[in-house]
Amino acid sequence: MFERILVPVDGSQGALKALKLAVEMQKTTDAELLILTVYRHHSLREKSMSMVRASDPSNMDDVLREHSKEIAEHAKQYALEHESPRARAFVKAGQPARTIVKFAKDKDADLIVLGSRGLGDLEGYLLGSVSHKVTSLADCPVMVV
Repeated sequence: MFERILVPVDGSQGALKALKLAVEMQKTTDAELLILTVYRHHSLREKSMSMVRASDPSNMDDVLREHSKEIAEHAKQYALEHESPRARAFVKAGQPARTIVKFAKDKDADLIVLGSRGLGDLEGYLLGSVSHKVTSLADCPVMVV
């Protein structure tokens, strides 16, 4: 039925619920499980603010990328531990909904399974949630958990 199932994860409880369901679906369909974590580049304003913390010279994008890698790897380990051997993890930078939809298209995903609520910020309340945007923009079926 499905050959590639995409499950975006952000470390939230909603993403964990989506991952659990996607793993079970993957086992019944023998689909490839694509795990994606998306982080946003921080703005120039945020970069300038980070310069005042001389004791912390880290580049925020590097910090966000590393944190995202940890989330993606943790999700992949969960999948592997729950008998989902065809799981692969990816990390991308960008606007979450559009990045998820583009990734799904690029990887020919048959289904996107994502949580209804993630770790969103005020923008999610003002502009609409990531899950709402993904369901509006995706070419493939989207299951919101």
